[in-house]
Amino acid sequence: MGEIFFSTDPDFCPHCKHIPCICNQLGAPKKQTEPVRVCFVRNAKGAGITLIERLPLHPQGKEELLKKIKKSLGCGGTLKEGRLEIQGDKRNQAAAALQKEGYKVRIL
Repeated sequence: MGEIFFSTDPDFCPHCKHIPCICNQLGAPKKQTEPVRVCFVRNAKGAGITLIERLPLHPQGKEELLKKIKKSLGCGGTLKEGRLEIQGDKRNQAAAALQKEGYKVRIL
């Protein structure tokens, strides 16, 4: 049987290609192939959110990273559709926090 490359299962990990994720058992995470995108978007009410996209992490890792970023920036946020959403225009601060974690970042 061939290798799984996509799954709708929320426990599927795109990096190690296993259900459930075994990245922690494999050792160091894989190299980052493209930079993490950080951008600011205004919503219908006029307030805006900072989006962090293309994170090469398992959903549980994204939740932990979101918790760290929210605490360091002193703001709210959520995880929707695999993207981190931070309240307010925090592009530069979020990018600095991600670079501190060892990610390549591109601010849009």
